[in-house]
Formats: sequence, structure tokens, C-alpha cells
Amino acid sequence: MNISDVGIAVVTGSSAGIGKVYADRLARRGYDLILIARRKDRLEELAQQLQRKYGVTVEVISADLAKEEDLKNVGEVLSNNSRITLLVNNAGTAEMKPSAQIPFDVIEQQMKVNAKAVSYLSLALLPAFLKRNSGTLINIGSVLSFFALPFSTSYSATKAHVMLFTIGLRDELADTGIRVQLVLPASTDTEIWDVAGIGVHALDPQSVMSAEDCVDAALSGLDQGETVTLPSVEDVSLWQEFDAVRIRMMNASQTGKPASRYKLMQKTASE
Repeated sequence: MNISDVGIAVVTGSSAGIGKVYADRLARRGYDLILIARRKDRLEELAQQLQRKYGVTVEVISADLAKEEDLKNVGEVLSNNSRITLLVNNAGTAEMKPSAQIPFDVIEQQMKVNAKAVSYLSLALLPAFLKRNSGTLINIGSVLSFFALPFSTSYSATKAHVMLFTIGLRDELADTGIRVQLVLPASTDTEIWDVAGIGVHALDPQSVMSAEDCVDAALSGLDQGETVTLPSVEDVSLWQEFDAVRIRMMNASQTGKPASRYKLMQKTASE
């Protein structure tokens, strides 16, 4: 086992899909678990299976992370448990339609679950991680963190938050013993496609990865020391190039003068 700080692992959105597989794989690695999702019956069934299979202790918390009270309650549980050493922020929701066709309350729910909850729960645990200078934070983003389809604008925006928030934390914590990993899956065979109103059957089968393969690749990336893992991307240099351009663009912006193309426009306008 390459992860040294085994204790309790917390997995949000663990009643199905990627979260359920993370629960299984982390239990196999010896972690006790706190599983969080809305569907308590599924959580309890999963908890029983994992306890029988791996002999670990599993606590379940039924919570809707879009609800302020539930989110605060979960944050309090996490911040008060010193045995927690790993958090997988996996819970997510989606509505895939052109922006004008999505009611704002649905967009707001996406922002709360996909973005706000990731930040809130990460920061609930961070003080304890910093105090003992160890811990692992895994945030599940998406390849739509850096790309928006005509029907994914609001979803992509929430996942962009996950990407920059996680990269920022990674850089903040670079000189500590805390590990931060951003996982960016592409199309994965989970229930989110049904929630999104598309259905996985509408996708090219060759482009869809199983949840098991996605999680196994992500954990392999973590073991190898990756801070950003794209499970389906063979050429890792693509991310490296993207990241380098992002940094160069930031560096290039650090001047108090307008770019020359705008100076020319100003001169023309004044003539």
C-alpha cells in the first residue's frame, strides 16, 4: 500500500457510481469509511457489504449537500473527527441543456453541490490536516472543467471551480505533507447521465469508461504522485502543455500597460 496515512476516508456521493467504487477501493486499502449521500438505504446496504467484505468500520450520513443545514452538519462532523485522513469530494449533479432552458434553481443546485460543497468540506478538514501536516484531498472534477459544450455551460462552470480551487490548494500546500489530487474524468458510466437528462446510452460506447476503471486509474495516479489525473488521456504532455500555457498567460498579463493592439485602436479613435 502506497498511501501511508490510513485512518478514516470520507467519500461524498458514495451511494452509486464513482463514489461507490471509491468506497470499495479505499476499504480494500484498509480505510474505515464515512459515506455521505442522499439515499440512506443504499448507503446502509453498501456499508454492510463493505464491513463484511473487508472488516472495516463504516459510518453513513444521509445528507443533501445542496441544503445549507445538511452541508454545515456534515462539515461539523468532519472537522471534529481527528481520525479522518482522506476526503474524496465526489458528489455532483448535472442538467445538460442550453442555458436558457434550465431553471435558475436547477443551476443554483449545481453550484451548491458541485462547487460550494467541495470548497466547504475541503476547508472543514484542512485545519486538522495542517495541524498534523498530513492528509489526502481528492476532488473529482471533469474534462468539462476546462471545456464547455453548447449544453454544458453551467455544469462546466461549476467544474471549472473545482479545477482552479484544487490546483490553488495544491500550490498553497506544496511545501506541506498534505496531498492534493484533481481527478478529471471524461464520459463515465454512472447515473449522472440519467440525472442530466441524456442517458449514457446516447453516448458513443467507445468513449465511455466504467466507474471501476476510472477510480482504479485515479488511485494509481495518486500512488504515482500525480496532482492532476486524467484517467482517459494517454498523452500526459497535453495537460503539461495546457498548464504551461495557463501559467505563461498569467505571467504575460502582469503589466500596467494596454497591449499594443489596443493602443493602435485608441490612436485611431482620437484622430
